[in-house]
Amino acid sequence: QVELVESGGGLVQAGGSLRLSCAPSDRSFSSYAMGWFRQAPGKDREFVVNIRLSDGYTYYADSVKGRFTISRDNAENTVFLQMNSLKPEDTAVYYCAARLSPAYFSMTYRVPATYSYWGQGTQVTVSS
Repeated sequence: QVELVESGGGLVQAGGSLRLSCAPSDRSFSSYAMGWFRQAPGKDREFVVNIRLSDGYTYYADSVKGRFTISRDNAENTVFLQMNSLKPEDTAVYYCAARLSPAYFSMTYRVPATYSYWGQGTQVTVSS
């Protein structure tokens, strides 16, 4: 069952940009954190970024800091990921994910198993 709807993937040359979108299909996520993981062939699913919908607080993986920017539209609980200066190593299937925000800081934001809702995935391919 698809619980989050995501779009925006595609094929782009190195240095180019893409914009991903993710929105819940049948739930309210006002108390949730939403973001993306990515998975390349033969590799584990990797945390990319998330945003806390209540206050906009963000976490970025070191590999994308300064290049990717996440934002939110609270009216629709929709999140957007602007990806600039894309590199071939960014090539992966990007999965939108959401979880209930913990009351206090936790390093579990990097752990896929702590996210209860997932999108169908969108392919991002960056050519050299």
